[in-house]
Amino acid sequence: MDTRELAVVAGSFVGFQLLFSVASPRLSSSIVGYGQLPPTKLTEWNSRLVSTVHALIVGLFCLYILWFDDVVNANPVWGDPSLVKLNVAITCGYLLYDLVLLACNWSAMGDGFFVCHHLAALYAYGYVLTRGVLPYFANFRLISELSTPFVNQRWFFEALKYPRSHRLVVLNGVVMAMVFFLVRIAVMPSYWASVLATFGTPDFERLGLGAQVAWITSCIALDILNTVWMYKIARGCYKVLTGRGGRKVKEGAEEHANSHTD
Repeated sequence: MDTRELAVVAGSFVGFQLLFSVASPRLSSSIVGYGQLPPTKLTEWNSRLVSTVHALIVGLFCLYILWFDDVVNANPVWGDPSLVKLNVAITCGYLLYDLVLLACNWSAMGDGFFVCHHLAALYAYGYVLTRGVLPYFANFRLISELSTPFVNQRWFFEALKYPRSHRLVVLNGVVMAMVFFLVRIAVMPSYWASVLATFGTPDFERLGLGAQVAWITSCIALDILNTVWMYKIARGCYKVLTGRGGRKVKEGAEEHANSHTD
């Protein structure tokens, strides 16, 4: 990792920490009901606002790279990783901030799936930052962040005690399930087809065993987690649409998908 990427990771970590501890409380204080939340929910509220900001920055940057970075798209394994490394560095800073926040608030926010997801992502993205490999695939995985704002909004509605039958809650839930499916599940066949197309090529062999294992194993782990979360989200959406969602469900792993980065 060169000095520029290291500076972006550090700046991202500090920036998201300031957003969590300073900007979010000030921005949210005008929202009716925010001040009445218990301390644990205030912490998670601020965490999710940071998560939404990160998702919008990274997700939109991903789309730009996918549409306009011809070098990366032409050579998915060894294409010029400059823009992708910048985006990945922002995400790594966010993931480190989030893991620290989680460790400091484990009793309220602790989630094993959450930790596994972050560690798998950091493991894989470490190769992107240090060796500049697999830029197309790293960027493709980050597109999944586009589902995060809707997952967070679901939690915001629940924290403010909106009834699950409220039209805004139902609308957000349906859109959340659709977007989550599109950017995390529906893209799997295309993604894995691109992965398989590289097997046996000189570019793939040049990666070396370490990068190959990090790439494949982390992607498998992340897709398993995404499938589990998709099932939980779809089940919750079905309950709301069929009128069975009046009971408040215990917040679980599917609601922590807000901060997951693939």
